[in-house]
Amino acid sequence: MRVHHDGSELYVSSQSPALGETVSLFVRVPAGVRASRIHLRRLSDGEPVFTSAVVDRTDRHGDVWWRAEMPVRNPVTPYRFLVRTALGVRWLTGAGLTHYDVPDATDFRLIAHPPPPAWASDAVVYQIFPDRFAQSSTRAMASEKDLPDWATGSAWAMPSARGPNATKVLYGGDLDGIIERLDHIAALGANTLYLTPFFPGRSNHRYDAASFDHVDPLLGGDEALIRLSRAVHDRGWRLLGDLTTNHTGAAHPWFTEERGFYYFKAGGGYECWMGHPSLPKLNWGSVELRRRFRAVTQRWLAEPYRLDGWRIDVANMTGRRGADDWTHEVATLLRRAVHEARPDGLLIAEHAHDAAPDLDRDGWHGTMNYAGFTRPVWSWLRADDLPFDDFLGVPVEVPHRDAGATVAAMSAFAAQTSWRSWTTSWQMLGSHDTARIRTVVGDAARHEVAAGLLMTLPGTPMIFAGDEVGLTGATNESARQPMPWGRPRDDATFERYRALIALRQGSEALRKGGLRWVYATGDSLVFLRESAGQTLLVLARRRAGEPLRLSGLPADTNWTNLYGGAKPLYTERDGSTTIDGYGPAFQAWVADN
Repeated sequence: MRVHHDGSELYVSSQSPALGETVSLFVRVPAGVRASRIHLRRLSDGEPVFTSAVVDRTDRHGDVWWRAEMPVRNPVTPYRFLVRTALGVRWLTGAGLTHYDVPDATDFRLIAHPPPPAWASDAVVYQIFPDRFAQSSTRAMASEKDLPDWATGSAWAMPSARGPNATKVLYGGDLDGIIERLDHIAALGANTLYLTPFFPGRSNHRYDAASFDHVDPLLGGDEALIRLSRAVHDRGWRLLGDLTTNHTGAAHPWFTEERGFYYFKAGGGYECWMGHPSLPKLNWGSVELRRRFRAVTQRWLAEPYRLDGWRIDVANMTGRRGADDWTHEVATLLRRAVHEARPDGLLIAEHAHDAAPDLDRDGWHGTMNYAGFTRPVWSWLRADDLPFDDFLGVPVEVPHRDAGATVAAMSAFAAQTSWRSWTTSWQMLGSHDTARIRTVVGDAARHEVAAGLLMTLPGTPMIFAGDEVGLTGATNESARQPMPWGRPRDDATFERYRALIALRQGSEALRKGGLRWVYATGDSLVFLRESAGQTLLVLARRRAGEPLRLSGLPADTNWTNLYGGAKPLYTERDGSTTIDGYGPAFQAWVADN
């Protein structure tokens, strides 16, 4: 193990400091490594300032903890450590230990902006695409004549539609249908529902909003959302909506009544999302547009709807067009609007690539972490005969990478943001915009490994409804197939998800602890999750191989298996242990303190 620091409670005394507060920062020097000096370097008003750290304590495993005090002068304080050991002088940043100078981009960050809600660290998010989740008993009796003129209907048991008109096919799921199936979500163990848009549109996905004033009657209207909100909150859960801030649908009245809200071109035509004329792009240079969106954001958080926050669609493009760049202003405006309406409200940005430049700026609390989690997991666990050629929007096949490359990718993205933004971000195996994880990995065994990583690595886990019963699909449309109510489903996978969620919910270390990588080579990943009161050792392996001989673990420690059924472990006084070479496998052990 190496000299270590991260942003968790073990290493940072205050997770949400106020300006003017002094925070204690800790560096862990493992037993067997001697550090003669450690200096903290922080940026104060943009200028580097060095202070000396002191030895704070030595723990029972022989690790030496150094402490440095840091005043919080700026809303974002980048910092790093200069460490002198027998090997020479090293920088310790979010990228790890380096023997050369590195840019400030990977510095640790302490954030004094208003924090995300406390409940977010305990959330397990369950994503529902309303048209495909469940029909209510009332809706199931509706006929073809009840459909709008743009849509065609489909029986619930039919495979997902494909082709250019696939987004016009309605299966008839509605909000009351969700209420009737809440027991399924309760049995799974999720506690936060995220709905893709419920506003009316001219597609089954409803990202082409024709209004922000009411709930689509096809979903049951405003009263159905009120009923769903009450049912969700009665269980002590949270409910999140989905808001399109980059564009509306062409059927939205703003598009004909408020030309200043959009980018109309002098020679005719208008700017639209990715060339789709049905999705005209919003111009956030309009003061009135900002006022309207602030009102929309707050209205649905208030009584009687009581949403607990929003996921913001295409957040990375919102406010950006050519020379215009109002993204950070928009994010701050929406964050403050959410906070005024609900001080405990959450704001998550959709971002399909590097979100770091848009985080830690008093705006989005976190992002949908495709780049730093989904892509690395896909490329490590993908099936050898993967039946499609699409790497989450990148026009190449999903690469086949080893564990070392997977951890390197995860660490590279994590190093660019604060611990707070990273752990509030949603980690996902897929969503309504991707292939299904079962199709990516190919079988139930690797699916379990993927789900295990989802529930044990830092961040907020998000499950796309149906993953927990093994639904498949190689494209987003085929992946949006209806839930298999009354049809065969993978109950063994459901039980694995249920057990993994219970593991996370019952573990302080998994919900709030730090992360130390122990091993990442070839087919195996091993890491520690550690909080003040608990230490977990986690193994993920994509195929069987030789036994692993690990070193650098907490010395003289017994480990009891919590998940996976493996035998107990013991680490010797030198911090070493051996794990058998079975696989594919996912295992978790807890240290007997």
